[in-house]
Amino acid sequence: MKLGQTSIIDFVSNFVSSVLGFVATVYIARILGPEPLGIYQVTIGLVSWLAIFGEVGLSRAISKRVSEGSDPGKYAAAGVTVIGLLFAVLAVGVFFFREEVAAYVEFPASGYMILILLVVLLDSLVSSLLIGLKLVHINGLTVPIKTGSRAVVQIGLIVAGASTAALFIGHIFGFTIVVVIGGYYVLRNLPSVAVPERKHFEGLFDFAKYSWLGNLQSRMFSYTDVLVLGYFVSSGLIGIYAAAWNIGQFLILFSGTLQSTLFPEMSKISTKEDAQAVSRIVEQSLTFGGLFLIPGLFGGILLGERLLRIYGPEFPRGAFVLSVLIVANLFMGYQTQLMNTLNAIDRPDLAFRVNVVFVVANVTLNVVLISLYGWVGAAVATASSIGLSLVLAYRHVNAIIEFDLPVGEIARQWIAGILMAGVVYGGLRIEETYRLIGHNFAIVVLFVIVGASIYFTILLGISTAFRKTVDRNVPVALPFVSK
Repeated sequence: MKLGQTSIIDFVSNFVSSVLGFVATVYIARILGPEPLGIYQVTIGLVSWLAIFGEVGLSRAISKRVSEGSDPGKYAAAGVTVIGLLFAVLAVGVFFFREEVAAYVEFPASGYMILILLVVLLDSLVSSLLIGLKLVHINGLTVPIKTGSRAVVQIGLIVAGASTAALFIGHIFGFTIVVVIGGYYVLRNLPSVAVPERKHFEGLFDFAKYSWLGNLQSRMFSYTDVLVLGYFVSSGLIGIYAAAWNIGQFLILFSGTLQSTLFPEMSKISTKEDAQAVSRIVEQSLTFGGLFLIPGLFGGILLGERLLRIYGPEFPRGAFVLSVLIVANLFMGYQTQLMNTLNAIDRPDLAFRVNVVFVVANVTLNVVLISLYGWVGAAVATASSIGLSLVLAYRHVNAIIEFDLPVGEIARQWIAGILMAGVVYGGLRIEETYRLIGHNFAIVVLFVIVGASIYFTILLGISTAFRKTVDRNVPVALPFVSK
């Protein structure tokens, strides 16, 4: 129950954050248009790639070693030392290549990139420590603060007359706030902070030498398509693609919450006992990995054009791309849980193998398919590469841990999603015929609420496991659920 309640707190925090981010992005897109949004996304994509080399997998290694309970303060100090040195090297590199950066991004962004890289690395470090200390709920609560403060500053500067620079300044401000807040809780909960010994650096690198590619996979899943698109299409199209991607990422929130919540528990259990001891947790993670993504797929297909129209008149052309990207996120929702399991049971070597396949497939498919089919090719490349890595991850976990794939529960989620889609489709046809509402935003909000209500009501009715999970984790007794 504690894990479930922690997941709920983390999910609600991420949900609020995504809503704030959605509102801010809509406002920015409507005021500035897709071009500045495209420049911003490409720059953030570059920083994300640089951040891979700025931490070389240390964030996951820190979470793992700190969660084990042995010398957490020394492991934390070792992580800070290495990440600080790597940042200094990368910052010098960005400065020397500032002209090339400006030409590619189409904006003099090198100074902003250095500052964003710094706060991103600090945020990653603080987040990994919070997770390792089992303060996942605190880590989750910082997310809406980061997004909300970023959005307020961005919008405030745009109202004051700033343009693209406002997006970068707001980004830096949002990360800085949560680094300070998260750092406070880390210092309060670390037993002590001491000078690390050689064995602590070795302990981090023993894990990080494999897990760094996991960070690369995460960044590539989010940004490879955007960065490759930067060579083939305009900033305007990238802005539309980024809007579609943000909607897809909204649906994967709960899967990410499960990953953060379950990792320290699986790590501790597998360290004290053995890998097989986490089999039940693996089954639970797969049961709920697609809980929101399955109905989201149907919703994206039916409401995609209307959703994107909220951003502005140029955005609905990305409706098909949105559907494909939701499929990619659905695959990622399950793959994330399996990769989380491999890392938690201290098998980053197997996670590394999966990530190698993903990285090669992702880069190759993006370059080939984008050159042939443009942004549709980018979406298909992302979905295909993550689907392949999902199959490989399942094979590795299944070879180590005996667990039952929750086919029945996943099937019930699909049944609920299909029934929901039928009702929403019928409602949309009626509205389009008789023009009962007429306002696009009102239609989207109405059918999202109706669709979600139908989906979860049906799921509560046909899934005993879902009813029991809800009953265990809601703060009050629900008679229609408990029975």
